[in-house]
Amino acid sequence: MSLKVIGAGLGRTGTFSLKLALEKLLGEPCYHMYEVFQNLDHVALWHAAARGEAVDWQAMMAGFGAAVDWPASGFWEELSAAFPDAIIVLSTRDAEKWWDSAHATIFPSIKREGDNDDRKAWQAMVFEMLDKRFTLEIENKEACIDAFKKHDAYVRSKAPSNRLVVWEAKDGWEPLCTALGVPVPDEPFPVANTKEEFLERVKSH
Repeated sequence: MSLKVIGAGLGRTGTFSLKLALEKLLGEPCYHMYEVFQNLDHVALWHAAARGEAVDWQAMMAGFGAAVDWPASGFWEELSAAFPDAIIVLSTRDAEKWWDSAHATIFPSIKREGDNDDRKAWQAMVFEMLDKRFTLEIENKEACIDAFKKHDAYVRSKAPSNRLVVWEAKDGWEPLCTALGVPVPDEPFPVANTKEEFLERVKSH
């Protein structure tokens, strides 16, 4: 199994819905931040990657047909080089709406104090990635929106045009199916991990 899709979009751009959609289209698992929590040995590997150390991407992505969301999307260039036949999906949305969602969900979750060694290691990895690949100023709306826009523009400018799909959740199945050469499923596009669902899940942990 080899990656067929590499997500270059940041979290809170419909990445969990995208994960579910790609699993439906490919019939293979899609890597997402949730998979990191199921494979805690990957935390050290992502941390090493953020520090600029070499990572065996083929080994890390073994068993997955796609990878979206952070941390994978922070290394979309490295992954696209390791899997040159994969399409690159830039999931995106209005920057203000992205900020409203991220500010209410993932940023407070990142900052929550670590209460065990696994949590502390994960948190250290995330902050390393923010420092190297986004911004550490996650409470600063202007800084975050600027980083979001720069990331979006960078992907659009650097990803090969014949591999790049720019996608918003409202676009649904069609752009993905066209890029993958598969039929459009006869069912609604999945909608998952809304802001309300995210906050409810955090409260239960």
